[in-house]
Amino acid sequence: MRKKFLKKISTVGLAAVAAVGLLAGCGKTDQSSKSSKTIYRTVDEIKKSGTINIGVFSDKAPFGYVDENGEYQGYDIYFAERLGKDLGVKINYVSTEAANRIEYLQTGKVDVILANFTVTDERAEEVDFALPYMNVSLGVVSHKEHVITDLSQVGADEQVIVISGTTAETYLTKNYPDIKLQKFDTYAAAKSAFENGTGVAWANDNTEVIAFAKENEGYTIGIDSLGSSDTIAPAVTKGNTSLLDWLNEEIETLGKEKFFHKDYEETLADAYGLDYEDTLVVESGVVESN
Repeated sequence: MRKKFLKKISTVGLAAVAAVGLLAGCGKTDQSSKSSKTIYRTVDEIKKSGTINIGVFSDKAPFGYVDENGEYQGYDIYFAERLGKDLGVKINYVSTEAANRIEYLQTGKVDVILANFTVTDERAEEVDFALPYMNVSLGVVSHKEHVITDLSQVGADEQVIVISGTTAETYLTKNYPDIKLQKFDTYAAAKSAFENGTGVAWANDNTEVIAFAKENEGYTIGIDSLGSSDTIAPAVTKGNTSLLDWLNEEIETLGKEKFFHKDYEETLADAYGLDYEDTLVVESGVVESN
C-alpha cells in the first residue's frame, strides 16, 4: 500500500507575511518587466532567511489541495517538499489562484510557483520557467446525457465553463470566439457550478477533467486532447537567474532517480491509474516525442 503523502499547512503566519513585506530591501528588482517593480530573492537570500515561499493551489486535487484535516497534499506539494529539503529551508505555502500566479511572483509574495503552471510564450514574457516536470493538453468533460465530442456541438445559447487565467480560457477565446464562456476564479467554484448544472461542458487541463470524470458519476471525457500538447513547469520571477539555475540543476538531478515517477505513483495514480504515468511524467526536463 502506498503511504499517503501529507503536509501540514505552514504555521509561519504573520512572521512570514512580514518577511515578504521586507523583500524589497534585500532582493532584486527588474525595471524592464511589465510590472513597475518586480521583487525576488536569490538562493542565498532564501537560505539565509530559512524559509522559501511557494505558491500552490489549495483546491485543485490531486495536484495541490487542502484536505479535510487542513493539510496540503498533491503532486506539486510532493515536489515542493523535496525542494525545501534540498535547499535546507522550511516551506511557507501560499495559496494561489490561476489568475494571480504571475502577480504573486512579480510582487515578491512567492519565490516559486508550483501551481500546475502551463508554459506558454505569453507567460514566458512575464516570468521565467524552469525545466518542465509534466506534460499536459486541454480536455473537455461533459454530462453523459449530452456528451460534447466536438466543440461545434455547443449551442449558441449554451456555455462552457473555464477558469480565469488558464490556457483553456485563452485557447477558447482565440479559437472559438463564438462560444459563450462562464468564467470562475477558482477550481472549487467551477466544479461546484458544473455539478449544479451550469454549462454544458467544462474545458480545462486534460489531467483535471480526467480526474473529475473518474471521481464523479454522470460525467464523461468527450474530448481528451484539445489543441497542442504543452508542459507544466515551475516559474520564478523574471530575471531571477540564481533561483532559476538552481531549480534546473535540481530537476535534472531528480530525474536521475526517477523522482517524478515516484511522485506520480504516490499522488496521482489513484486519480488516473498507471496507464497515464509515462504519458504525463517528464523526467530531467526532457520531453519525449511520441
